[in-house]
Amino acid sequence: MAPTLGGNRDAGGSDSRFFTTQKKGEMHELRMELHSNDRTTKVDAVKKVIASMTVGKDVSMLFTDVLNCVQTGNIELKKLVYLYLINYAKSQPELTLLAVNTFVKDANDANPLIRALAVRTMGCIRVDRITEYLCEPLSRALRDEDPYVRKTAAVCVAKLYDIAPGLVQERGFLEILHDLISDSNPSVVANGVAALSEIAETSGRDVMKISASVLQKLLAALNECTEWGQVFILDSLAKYAPADGREAEGIIERVTPRLQHANSAVVMSAVKVILSYMEIMGNANTDALRTLTRKLAPPLVTLLNSEPEIQYVALRNINLIVQKRPAILESEIKVFFCKYNDPIYVKMEKLEIIIKLVTEKNIDQVLIELKDYATEVDVDFVRKSVSAIGRCAVKLERAAERCIGVLLELIQTKVNYVVQESVIVIKDIFRRYPNRYESIIATLCDNLDTLDEPLAKASMIWIIGEYAERIDNADELLDTFLESFEEEDPAVQLQLLTATVKCFLKNPEDTQDMVQRVLDLATEESDNPDLRDRGFIYWRLLSTDPEAAKLVVLGEKPVIEDDTFKLEPNLLNVLIGQIATLSSIYHKPPEAFVVRAHTRIAPPTKDDTIEEEDEEEDYEDENDVAPAGPVDLLDMGGMSLDQGTPENVFDEPSLSKVCSADKSGGVDIYAGFRQVNSTIQMDMEFQNINCPMPVGNIAIQLNKNSFGLSPATQQIACDPPIQQGQSGKSSVNLIVTPNMLAPVQAGQPASPQIQVAIKNMGTGSVFYFAANFSFEALFGPNAAIERTDFIETWKTIDDRKELYGTVSDLPSSSTTIEKVRTKFAKHNIAFIARRPVPNAEGQEVAYFSMKTVTDMVFLAELKFKDGLNACKICIKTESISYGVLAKLAIENLLRN
Repeated sequence: MAPTLGGNRDAGGSDSRFFTTQKKGEMHELRMELHSNDRTTKVDAVKKVIASMTVGKDVSMLFTDVLNCVQTGNIELKKLVYLYLINYAKSQPELTLLAVNTFVKDANDANPLIRALAVRTMGCIRVDRITEYLCEPLSRALRDEDPYVRKTAAVCVAKLYDIAPGLVQERGFLEILHDLISDSNPSVVANGVAALSEIAETSGRDVMKISASVLQKLLAALNECTEWGQVFILDSLAKYAPADGREAEGIIERVTPRLQHANSAVVMSAVKVILSYMEIMGNANTDALRTLTRKLAPPLVTLLNSEPEIQYVALRNINLIVQKRPAILESEIKVFFCKYNDPIYVKMEKLEIIIKLVTEKNIDQVLIELKDYATEVDVDFVRKSVSAIGRCAVKLERAAERCIGVLLELIQTKVNYVVQESVIVIKDIFRRYPNRYESIIATLCDNLDTLDEPLAKASMIWIIGEYAERIDNADELLDTFLESFEEEDPAVQLQLLTATVKCFLKNPEDTQDMVQRVLDLATEESDNPDLRDRGFIYWRLLSTDPEAAKLVVLGEKPVIEDDTFKLEPNLLNVLIGQIATLSSIYHKPPEAFVVRAHTRIAPPTKDDTIEEEDEEEDYEDENDVAPAGPVDLLDMGGMSLDQGTPENVFDEPSLSKVCSADKSGGVDIYAGFRQVNSTIQMDMEFQNINCPMPVGNIAIQLNKNSFGLSPATQQIACDPPIQQGQSGKSSVNLIVTPNMLAPVQAGQPASPQIQVAIKNMGTGSVFYFAANFSFEALFGPNAAIERTDFIETWKTIDDRKELYGTVSDLPSSSTTIEKVRTKFAKHNIAFIARRPVPNAEGQEVAYFSMKTVTDMVFLAELKFKDGLNACKICIKTESISYGVLAKLAIENLLRN
């Protein structure tokens, strides 16, 4: 419950007077008013201080004066003082301790509002010394006779766990929270559930533990608690796994009335529970599933009558729902038709859902609507609408001809951006249905002069090259583009190169000079490595074996797939479980964008003395450790073979299954990454499940990735070859190559995934998979830095570039600084210093540094407490996009 700034009002009936600009000497005047005996004057003085604090002015010099006002029976004044204390406690921790007695006294006050206020304020003050005094009042508050105090205390446990997880476990607060779920007051139950859910997210452990009896209590409280309490309970139910379909159906029956709730958050949480449980019900009870499908549609449609912002959130969630169960809204496509006054972000989302819901039954209606949208004034919306027509054609084969008819009508409008977008989508239609709609090429060629965007030009060039034999003047059309070859976008240049080679292979007599000119431009004049490499490959193919060139360049290509339901099934299931959260809006799992913040620990200063008998040891060199694009699968020859793995290997990595036999020609593939003798290595295990031919030689290539890694050799030899029913291990060394570095989007964390292409040279089959890179394998040997440099670097890095985390349930090998120091040294993580935490007995902080082979520097701070198998982590780095990966690497090393 937020502190109230109400109270006595001035004649104007507003407290805005407290936000007027301060005059000179105001601080002295405020100090005098804070010591006034008149209650009204004192309250107004504290309000002025709070107002100054709110607009960003530093009023910390009044800390002791405001603190003296806490000794009062006036609840309004007490709330204001507590609000001030919460804000400045971190910068004045020693002075905050002076208020402890007041907190403890207020926690025993006869007024439940004051008892709850005291406990809540102590929980919000993130100072270690305060938490020691919080435990006793919190323990009493959790068993208080007043439900308001109990529900406040429940939330306070979650805050305390964020600061001191070990303390919460020692005092048995988790068990008390479980008891609160059985409380007679529904608000207390809801807050208990919310606290346990927060702790579960922070710790990564299932502390909720819903049993059959707890389940019934949650369902009973669901009908009586507040709307936000219902959200907490529903979110917890969504994570519960019913024993069978019958139990799932029973829970759904109790949850279904929430679909009629006025609060959209409650509705979406109820939808999440029902969708999750429908999976458990399976297909056995089709009647029940059909009934649920009908019940889910009206509340989702109702959400589209809300404000635009709520509509957008609802649409992003509906986008996921229709990918999982399109039958829910298949007859409601009209509600997603755009209104003239819809904001552009709502219109764009509606278009996405229209494409997902379009069928052969409603395609005519949809095409009329999309054609109408293509005449709007918003260029982005018009482009998206034209693109939607093309996607409908790709999705529905029987409707493709009608879609092309609409696109041709739009091309006749001669509106520049409409024509260009139409050309782009028609190229996709040609790729989906080859040799079926080429009669419209003449119309496209008539509009060549209007094309000025790279993607549209590239699409038109592809069409000319692909169907050169059906276009009488194909060489002349390509020649018009070649006049400005050097000024064109790289995508256009690549298409021009390929289209010219295709044209030459189909009509060599008339295009000999043109192909020579293009190859010269690509290989001699261009500094684009992709264009140059493709030019050399074409040149070699044409000069050595034109027939092979025809097989490669003019070979039959696989048709493109419909990408309407583009999310991977596993990711979609994860996101369905995250409906009504940010994940469902970003369409990303939480770990892709969430970085949890934890208590900051002060960095070491130059005045800190490391009280260790063997202080010299801290200066020892901790690095003195024993040694420990497109896929190119052309068989060019001359590749060296990997002859085995080096000796002196540290930490055999646990290999994860990255590709199953049904996707890779009968071979299961497991992969992992580590560093061996200062070389980054990818270890792989091949299990021949049902491939009749022994697995012998394998070609490998990596796509561009966040680390710039590529294989030192593209050939892997399995010696002996792996027979059916057998397995074998091999490894390939990786090197850092700048042109293999995929740029990381600003403000987004770097992706740990490395996309890999494998070719079984025995069978000729090619398959692809993605493996998560172990970031610790990137740490180089030159991580050690001087303490003074460490301190200066720490201070210069902006606080916004900090990442925090807590690792609990550590193994015995990671519970002391000495053990961690030894473990980290093996992975090129250099120890810098250690020091005790002031005024915190048994707590110690250690500092480490890491430097990757790509020269990214990470500074780490680890806090340990005697007797606790947990550790707090703080990572600081200028390379913040890679900060999450560095933090995960530290956490993984601590847990292993």
